[in-house]
Amino acid sequence: MGAEMTRGVVSPATTASAKTAGRVGLLQITSYPPPRAGWGMRVQFLKSYLEARGHRCVVLNIGASRAIPSDEYETVLGGLDYARKVWRFSRQGLVAHVHVNGASPKGFVLAIAAQLINLVSGRRSFLTFHAGINQVYFPRPKYPLLWPVFWVLFAIPRAIICNSEEVKAKILEYGVPASKVVPIQAFSTQYLEADTCELPQEIEAFYRRYPQLVFSYTKIRPMFHPETLVEGFAQFATTHPGAGLFLCGIAGHMEPGLWESVHGRIQRLGIADRVLVVDDLPHDAFLQALGRASVYLRTHVSDGVCSSVMEALAMGIPVVATENHNRPAGVITYPPEDREALARHLAYVIARRDEIVAALERPEVRDTLAEEARLLTGVS
Repeated sequence: MGAEMTRGVVSPATTASAKTAGRVGLLQITSYPPPRAGWGMRVQFLKSYLEARGHRCVVLNIGASRAIPSDEYETVLGGLDYARKVWRFSRQGLVAHVHVNGASPKGFVLAIAAQLINLVSGRRSFLTFHAGINQVYFPRPKYPLLWPVFWVLFAIPRAIICNSEEVKAKILEYGVPASKVVPIQAFSTQYLEADTCELPQEIEAFYRRYPQLVFSYTKIRPMFHPETLVEGFAQFATTHPGAGLFLCGIAGHMEPGLWESVHGRIQRLGIADRVLVVDDLPHDAFLQALGRASVYLRTHVSDGVCSSVMEALAMGIPVVATENHNRPAGVITYPPEDREALARHLAYVIARRDEIVAALERPEVRDTLAEEARLLTGVS
């Protein structure tokens, strides 16, 4: 602990020098890969972007890998350790950039605690509120008893980043000034930058065996509806002998008992040889695998503007996804628990894929990391 606690410490003189040079220090309080996930990947891209421009960016990892030592982030070994590290980095002059969504009361507590510690240290934090307009405790009408908690969460930071105008509108329902909320899409030009790489032999063999490849980046959690996913695919596969399902990204937290249920369904439905499960892939390999798929299937219901959906559309891959009332143009949507609709839409895409790809509306790809960095640092 002693060595860890001194890593990254700078003197007040160093901090002052950095400020004089137009450089700032930011404390990212967030989940962080591994495992890969939407906002953890965003922070990984943002950290690289900021550091390449001379800013100091420390990640305090509160995700699944928080106890695993890494040069990429600071570990968190409990509540007291968390408070001590937020205080230490705040006293060094770092401004907290807190990441949270509307799905976890524990996340609200950690976020507000960090905001208050940073404030007491003379800093005014930033907040990124992730995900879409339909979350467990968000928006306001869904769980009105938590209004005071959200009000505090949104009142303390100097600015709030969200990923769409639709989410901004819901945040404003808590009494937040519109000027304080800045929609910045969690998708950027850097997401599509990748080196060519060889995929593992197991994946290559699977692609050769099943030319009608359904690719899904998913987690084994209820909000991803994994049981509906495999049931819908099984129904689709009965009329498509060349169809295979590639499930990627299941590493990390699994809802207790849910994987057993999903695995049991795969066995009972007789599709075990048609399903390839991969814990995770590096981003280069992920893009390579996604770019060779026939269709991308997104089953999360609360994800808002999803980066993997945007990546698929930008590469010309048709997307079938759950309806979350915030999908980009061109996405074919279905009700989250409707396996028949899922199977029907997959069949429709396979039957008319060339036509769909030709008409696909590619999303605008801009450098949103630059937009976010300007907001966080005040440096253009």
